[in-house]
Amino acid sequence: MSSDRREFMKLAGATAAIAGTAWAATPAAAQMAGQFKAVKALAFDAYGTLFDVFSVTALCEQLYPGKGNQLAQIWRVKQLQYSLMRSLMGRHRDFWGLTEDGLVFAAKNLNLDLTADKRKQLMEAYLSLAAFPDVKPGLEALKKQGVKLAILSNGEPNMLEAAAKSAGIRDLLDDIISVEEVKIFKVSPRVYNLAPERLKVTNPELGFISANSWDINGAASAGLNTFWIQRSAAEAPEELGFQASAVVKAITDLAPLLRG
Repeated sequence: MSSDRREFMKLAGATAAIAGTAWAATPAAAQMAGQFKAVKALAFDAYGTLFDVFSVTALCEQLYPGKGNQLAQIWRVKQLQYSLMRSLMGRHRDFWGLTEDGLVFAAKNLNLDLTADKRKQLMEAYLSLAAFPDVKPGLEALKKQGVKLAILSNGEPNMLEAAAKSAGIRDLLDDIISVEEVKIFKVSPRVYNLAPERLKVTNPELGFISANSWDINGAASAGLNTFWIQRSAAEAPEELGFQASAVVKAITDLAPLLRG
């Protein structure tokens, strides 16, 4: 896990005490071998799972020396908070808009001069976020097994398309599914129910993948098979009552797991 992500987890209120539980320590290959042979399609979270939201940190630091890391951290926290708050308020705004709102808040919070040009540069960085190293080889291996692959994300369709193309993975995806179809953000079950419908599979035939434990809990609550990408053993699962069906360290672990 990058230092950026560790700091974000602290800022967001996540705990960094863990190691030791038998559940998290069990190798993925040994977890219920053969259980997932029925899975025909996988839906992936985008931000924090496929795309590294903290790849904007370098630009933040370039534009605001000495403040870039703080800016990136607060920006991400507010982005997530606003998605949850707007869902509860029943006041939907697409993810591009609330990402901009989060940036404006973060800049004001740090007393930074967010000029129109700097705002434009930072927002456009979200269209070309770096993919994690395990993403492309992991998706390629799954594609070779004939598994349908999709993104299921809070993201707005145009920003998801741009990020997937920039990362060189668009051709590996059968679909990109956005919450804009239902106008509410995760963790609403309405979002997770989009994936089986769009991919034309049943719930037991679908797996949902995220590196965000809160997202895994939401999908599991909606009745999906869930695969948590726990990139650090020091990251604890959320206490929301719904464990992942399996825990892996990287997307490249999924193809062997599905083969059983």
